[in-house]
Amino acid sequence: MSEGNARPVRLLDRGSWPETQRIAEILRKETVGGVLLLAGAVLALVWANSPWSDSYEALREVRIGPAALHLDLTLSAWAADGLLAIFFFVAGLEVKREFVAGDLRDPRRAAVPVAAAVGGVVVPALIYTAVNLGDSAALGGWAIPTATDIAFALAVLAVIGHHLPSALRTFLLTLAVVDDLLAIVIIAVFYTRDLSIGPLLLALLPLAVFTVLVQRRVRSWWLLLPLAATTWALVHASGIHATVAGVLLGFAVPVIRKKGSGPGLAEHFEHRFRPISAAVVVPVFAFFAAGVTVGGFGGLVTSLVDPVALGIVLALVFGKTIGITGATYLVSRFTKAELDHDLTWTDVIGLALLGGIGFTVSLLIGDLAFGAGSESDEHAKIAILVGSLLAGMIAAVILRARNRVHRRICAEESVDADHDGIPDVHQREV
Repeated sequence: MSEGNARPVRLLDRGSWPETQRIAEILRKETVGGVLLLAGAVLALVWANSPWSDSYEALREVRIGPAALHLDLTLSAWAADGLLAIFFFVAGLEVKREFVAGDLRDPRRAAVPVAAAVGGVVVPALIYTAVNLGDSAALGGWAIPTATDIAFALAVLAVIGHHLPSALRTFLLTLAVVDDLLAIVIIAVFYTRDLSIGPLLLALLPLAVFTVLVQRRVRSWWLLLPLAATTWALVHASGIHATVAGVLLGFAVPVIRKKGSGPGLAEHFEHRFRPISAAVVVPVFAFFAAGVTVGGFGGLVTSLVDPVALGIVLALVFGKTIGITGATYLVSRFTKAELDHDLTWTDVIGLALLGGIGFTVSLLIGDLAFGAGSESDEHAKIAILVGSLLAGMIAAVILRARNRVHRRICAEESVDADHDGIPDVHQREV
């Protein structure tokens, strides 16, 4: 704790009012995206297990794009390599925004979600590795259960937790933001097999021009879009997964205005592209990625006894919960900080379980690890769906019970006795 008049360090406190408002806006968009994501995944599963499954596979394998540029990709590949670059562009904007101008610019406040995200990556990876030890081919999927699907998790939270404190929602979002950053680093470092230095070096040229233009606050799409597309194409040609280009482009965008205060270009782009990412990009990717033939109850059981699938399910349900909760607890012990007085460790466990909802990035890593359409990839997809469903259901039971307890807190947070537009709880000294 701090001495004197300094504010004591608390874990998962509610944060500043501007940040709370911004997070609430993001949550609304991501929640809608989560519903559309679920719809895309269900449609793919129904179609892939229907008498017309051949037509679904044929649609996924349709090729479009210029062959001369080696971009004659299948629709499934365009969804994973092309559309998801937009998703990671928004993630890059959000990561930079959080650490430059958000509440996470305070190292004390950033320590909790960063530690939780790291714990939520390391422990699931260790559990998966332990289950598949000795099988070198299966070990390639160690990173599959490390990702958290923010849209899906927030959609579940929105349904079951109307009265949960805003601090929990902020924690889940910021944890997922850091999780996305870790995921893209893992993809770039561990899932790049054939690296071509030439295209990668060439990609630095349009990226540099893009950076100069956005730093000068240029918004002209006819200038920026071709540069972004060229950067993406060259990164794709280099052998590094093309979604890395999206993150690099997002990091290039300035967060703060050069003169005066207020939002910078990053917030402008985020407002433009987040709805596209949530409502189009992720649901379309889910539609092309989630279509796996289950083969009835017998096929489901056969898939889940595969060590690859078993490792993913255990890692998502138990690994994420242990990793996120354990890391948060360790931060508490080493910093001698306490949970915010409105929260208990049961809230943290429920939220950690939501972190076990891995979908978008998990499916992507599964394709990269085993090859799209392989038996291991199909088993991994089933495991991702089952593990995410189990984690979401257990989280729903815990957080639903806590939701009733938090109704009073929700009412307190909305009180604005002085009618200045800012709830009194955000102006009160702790």
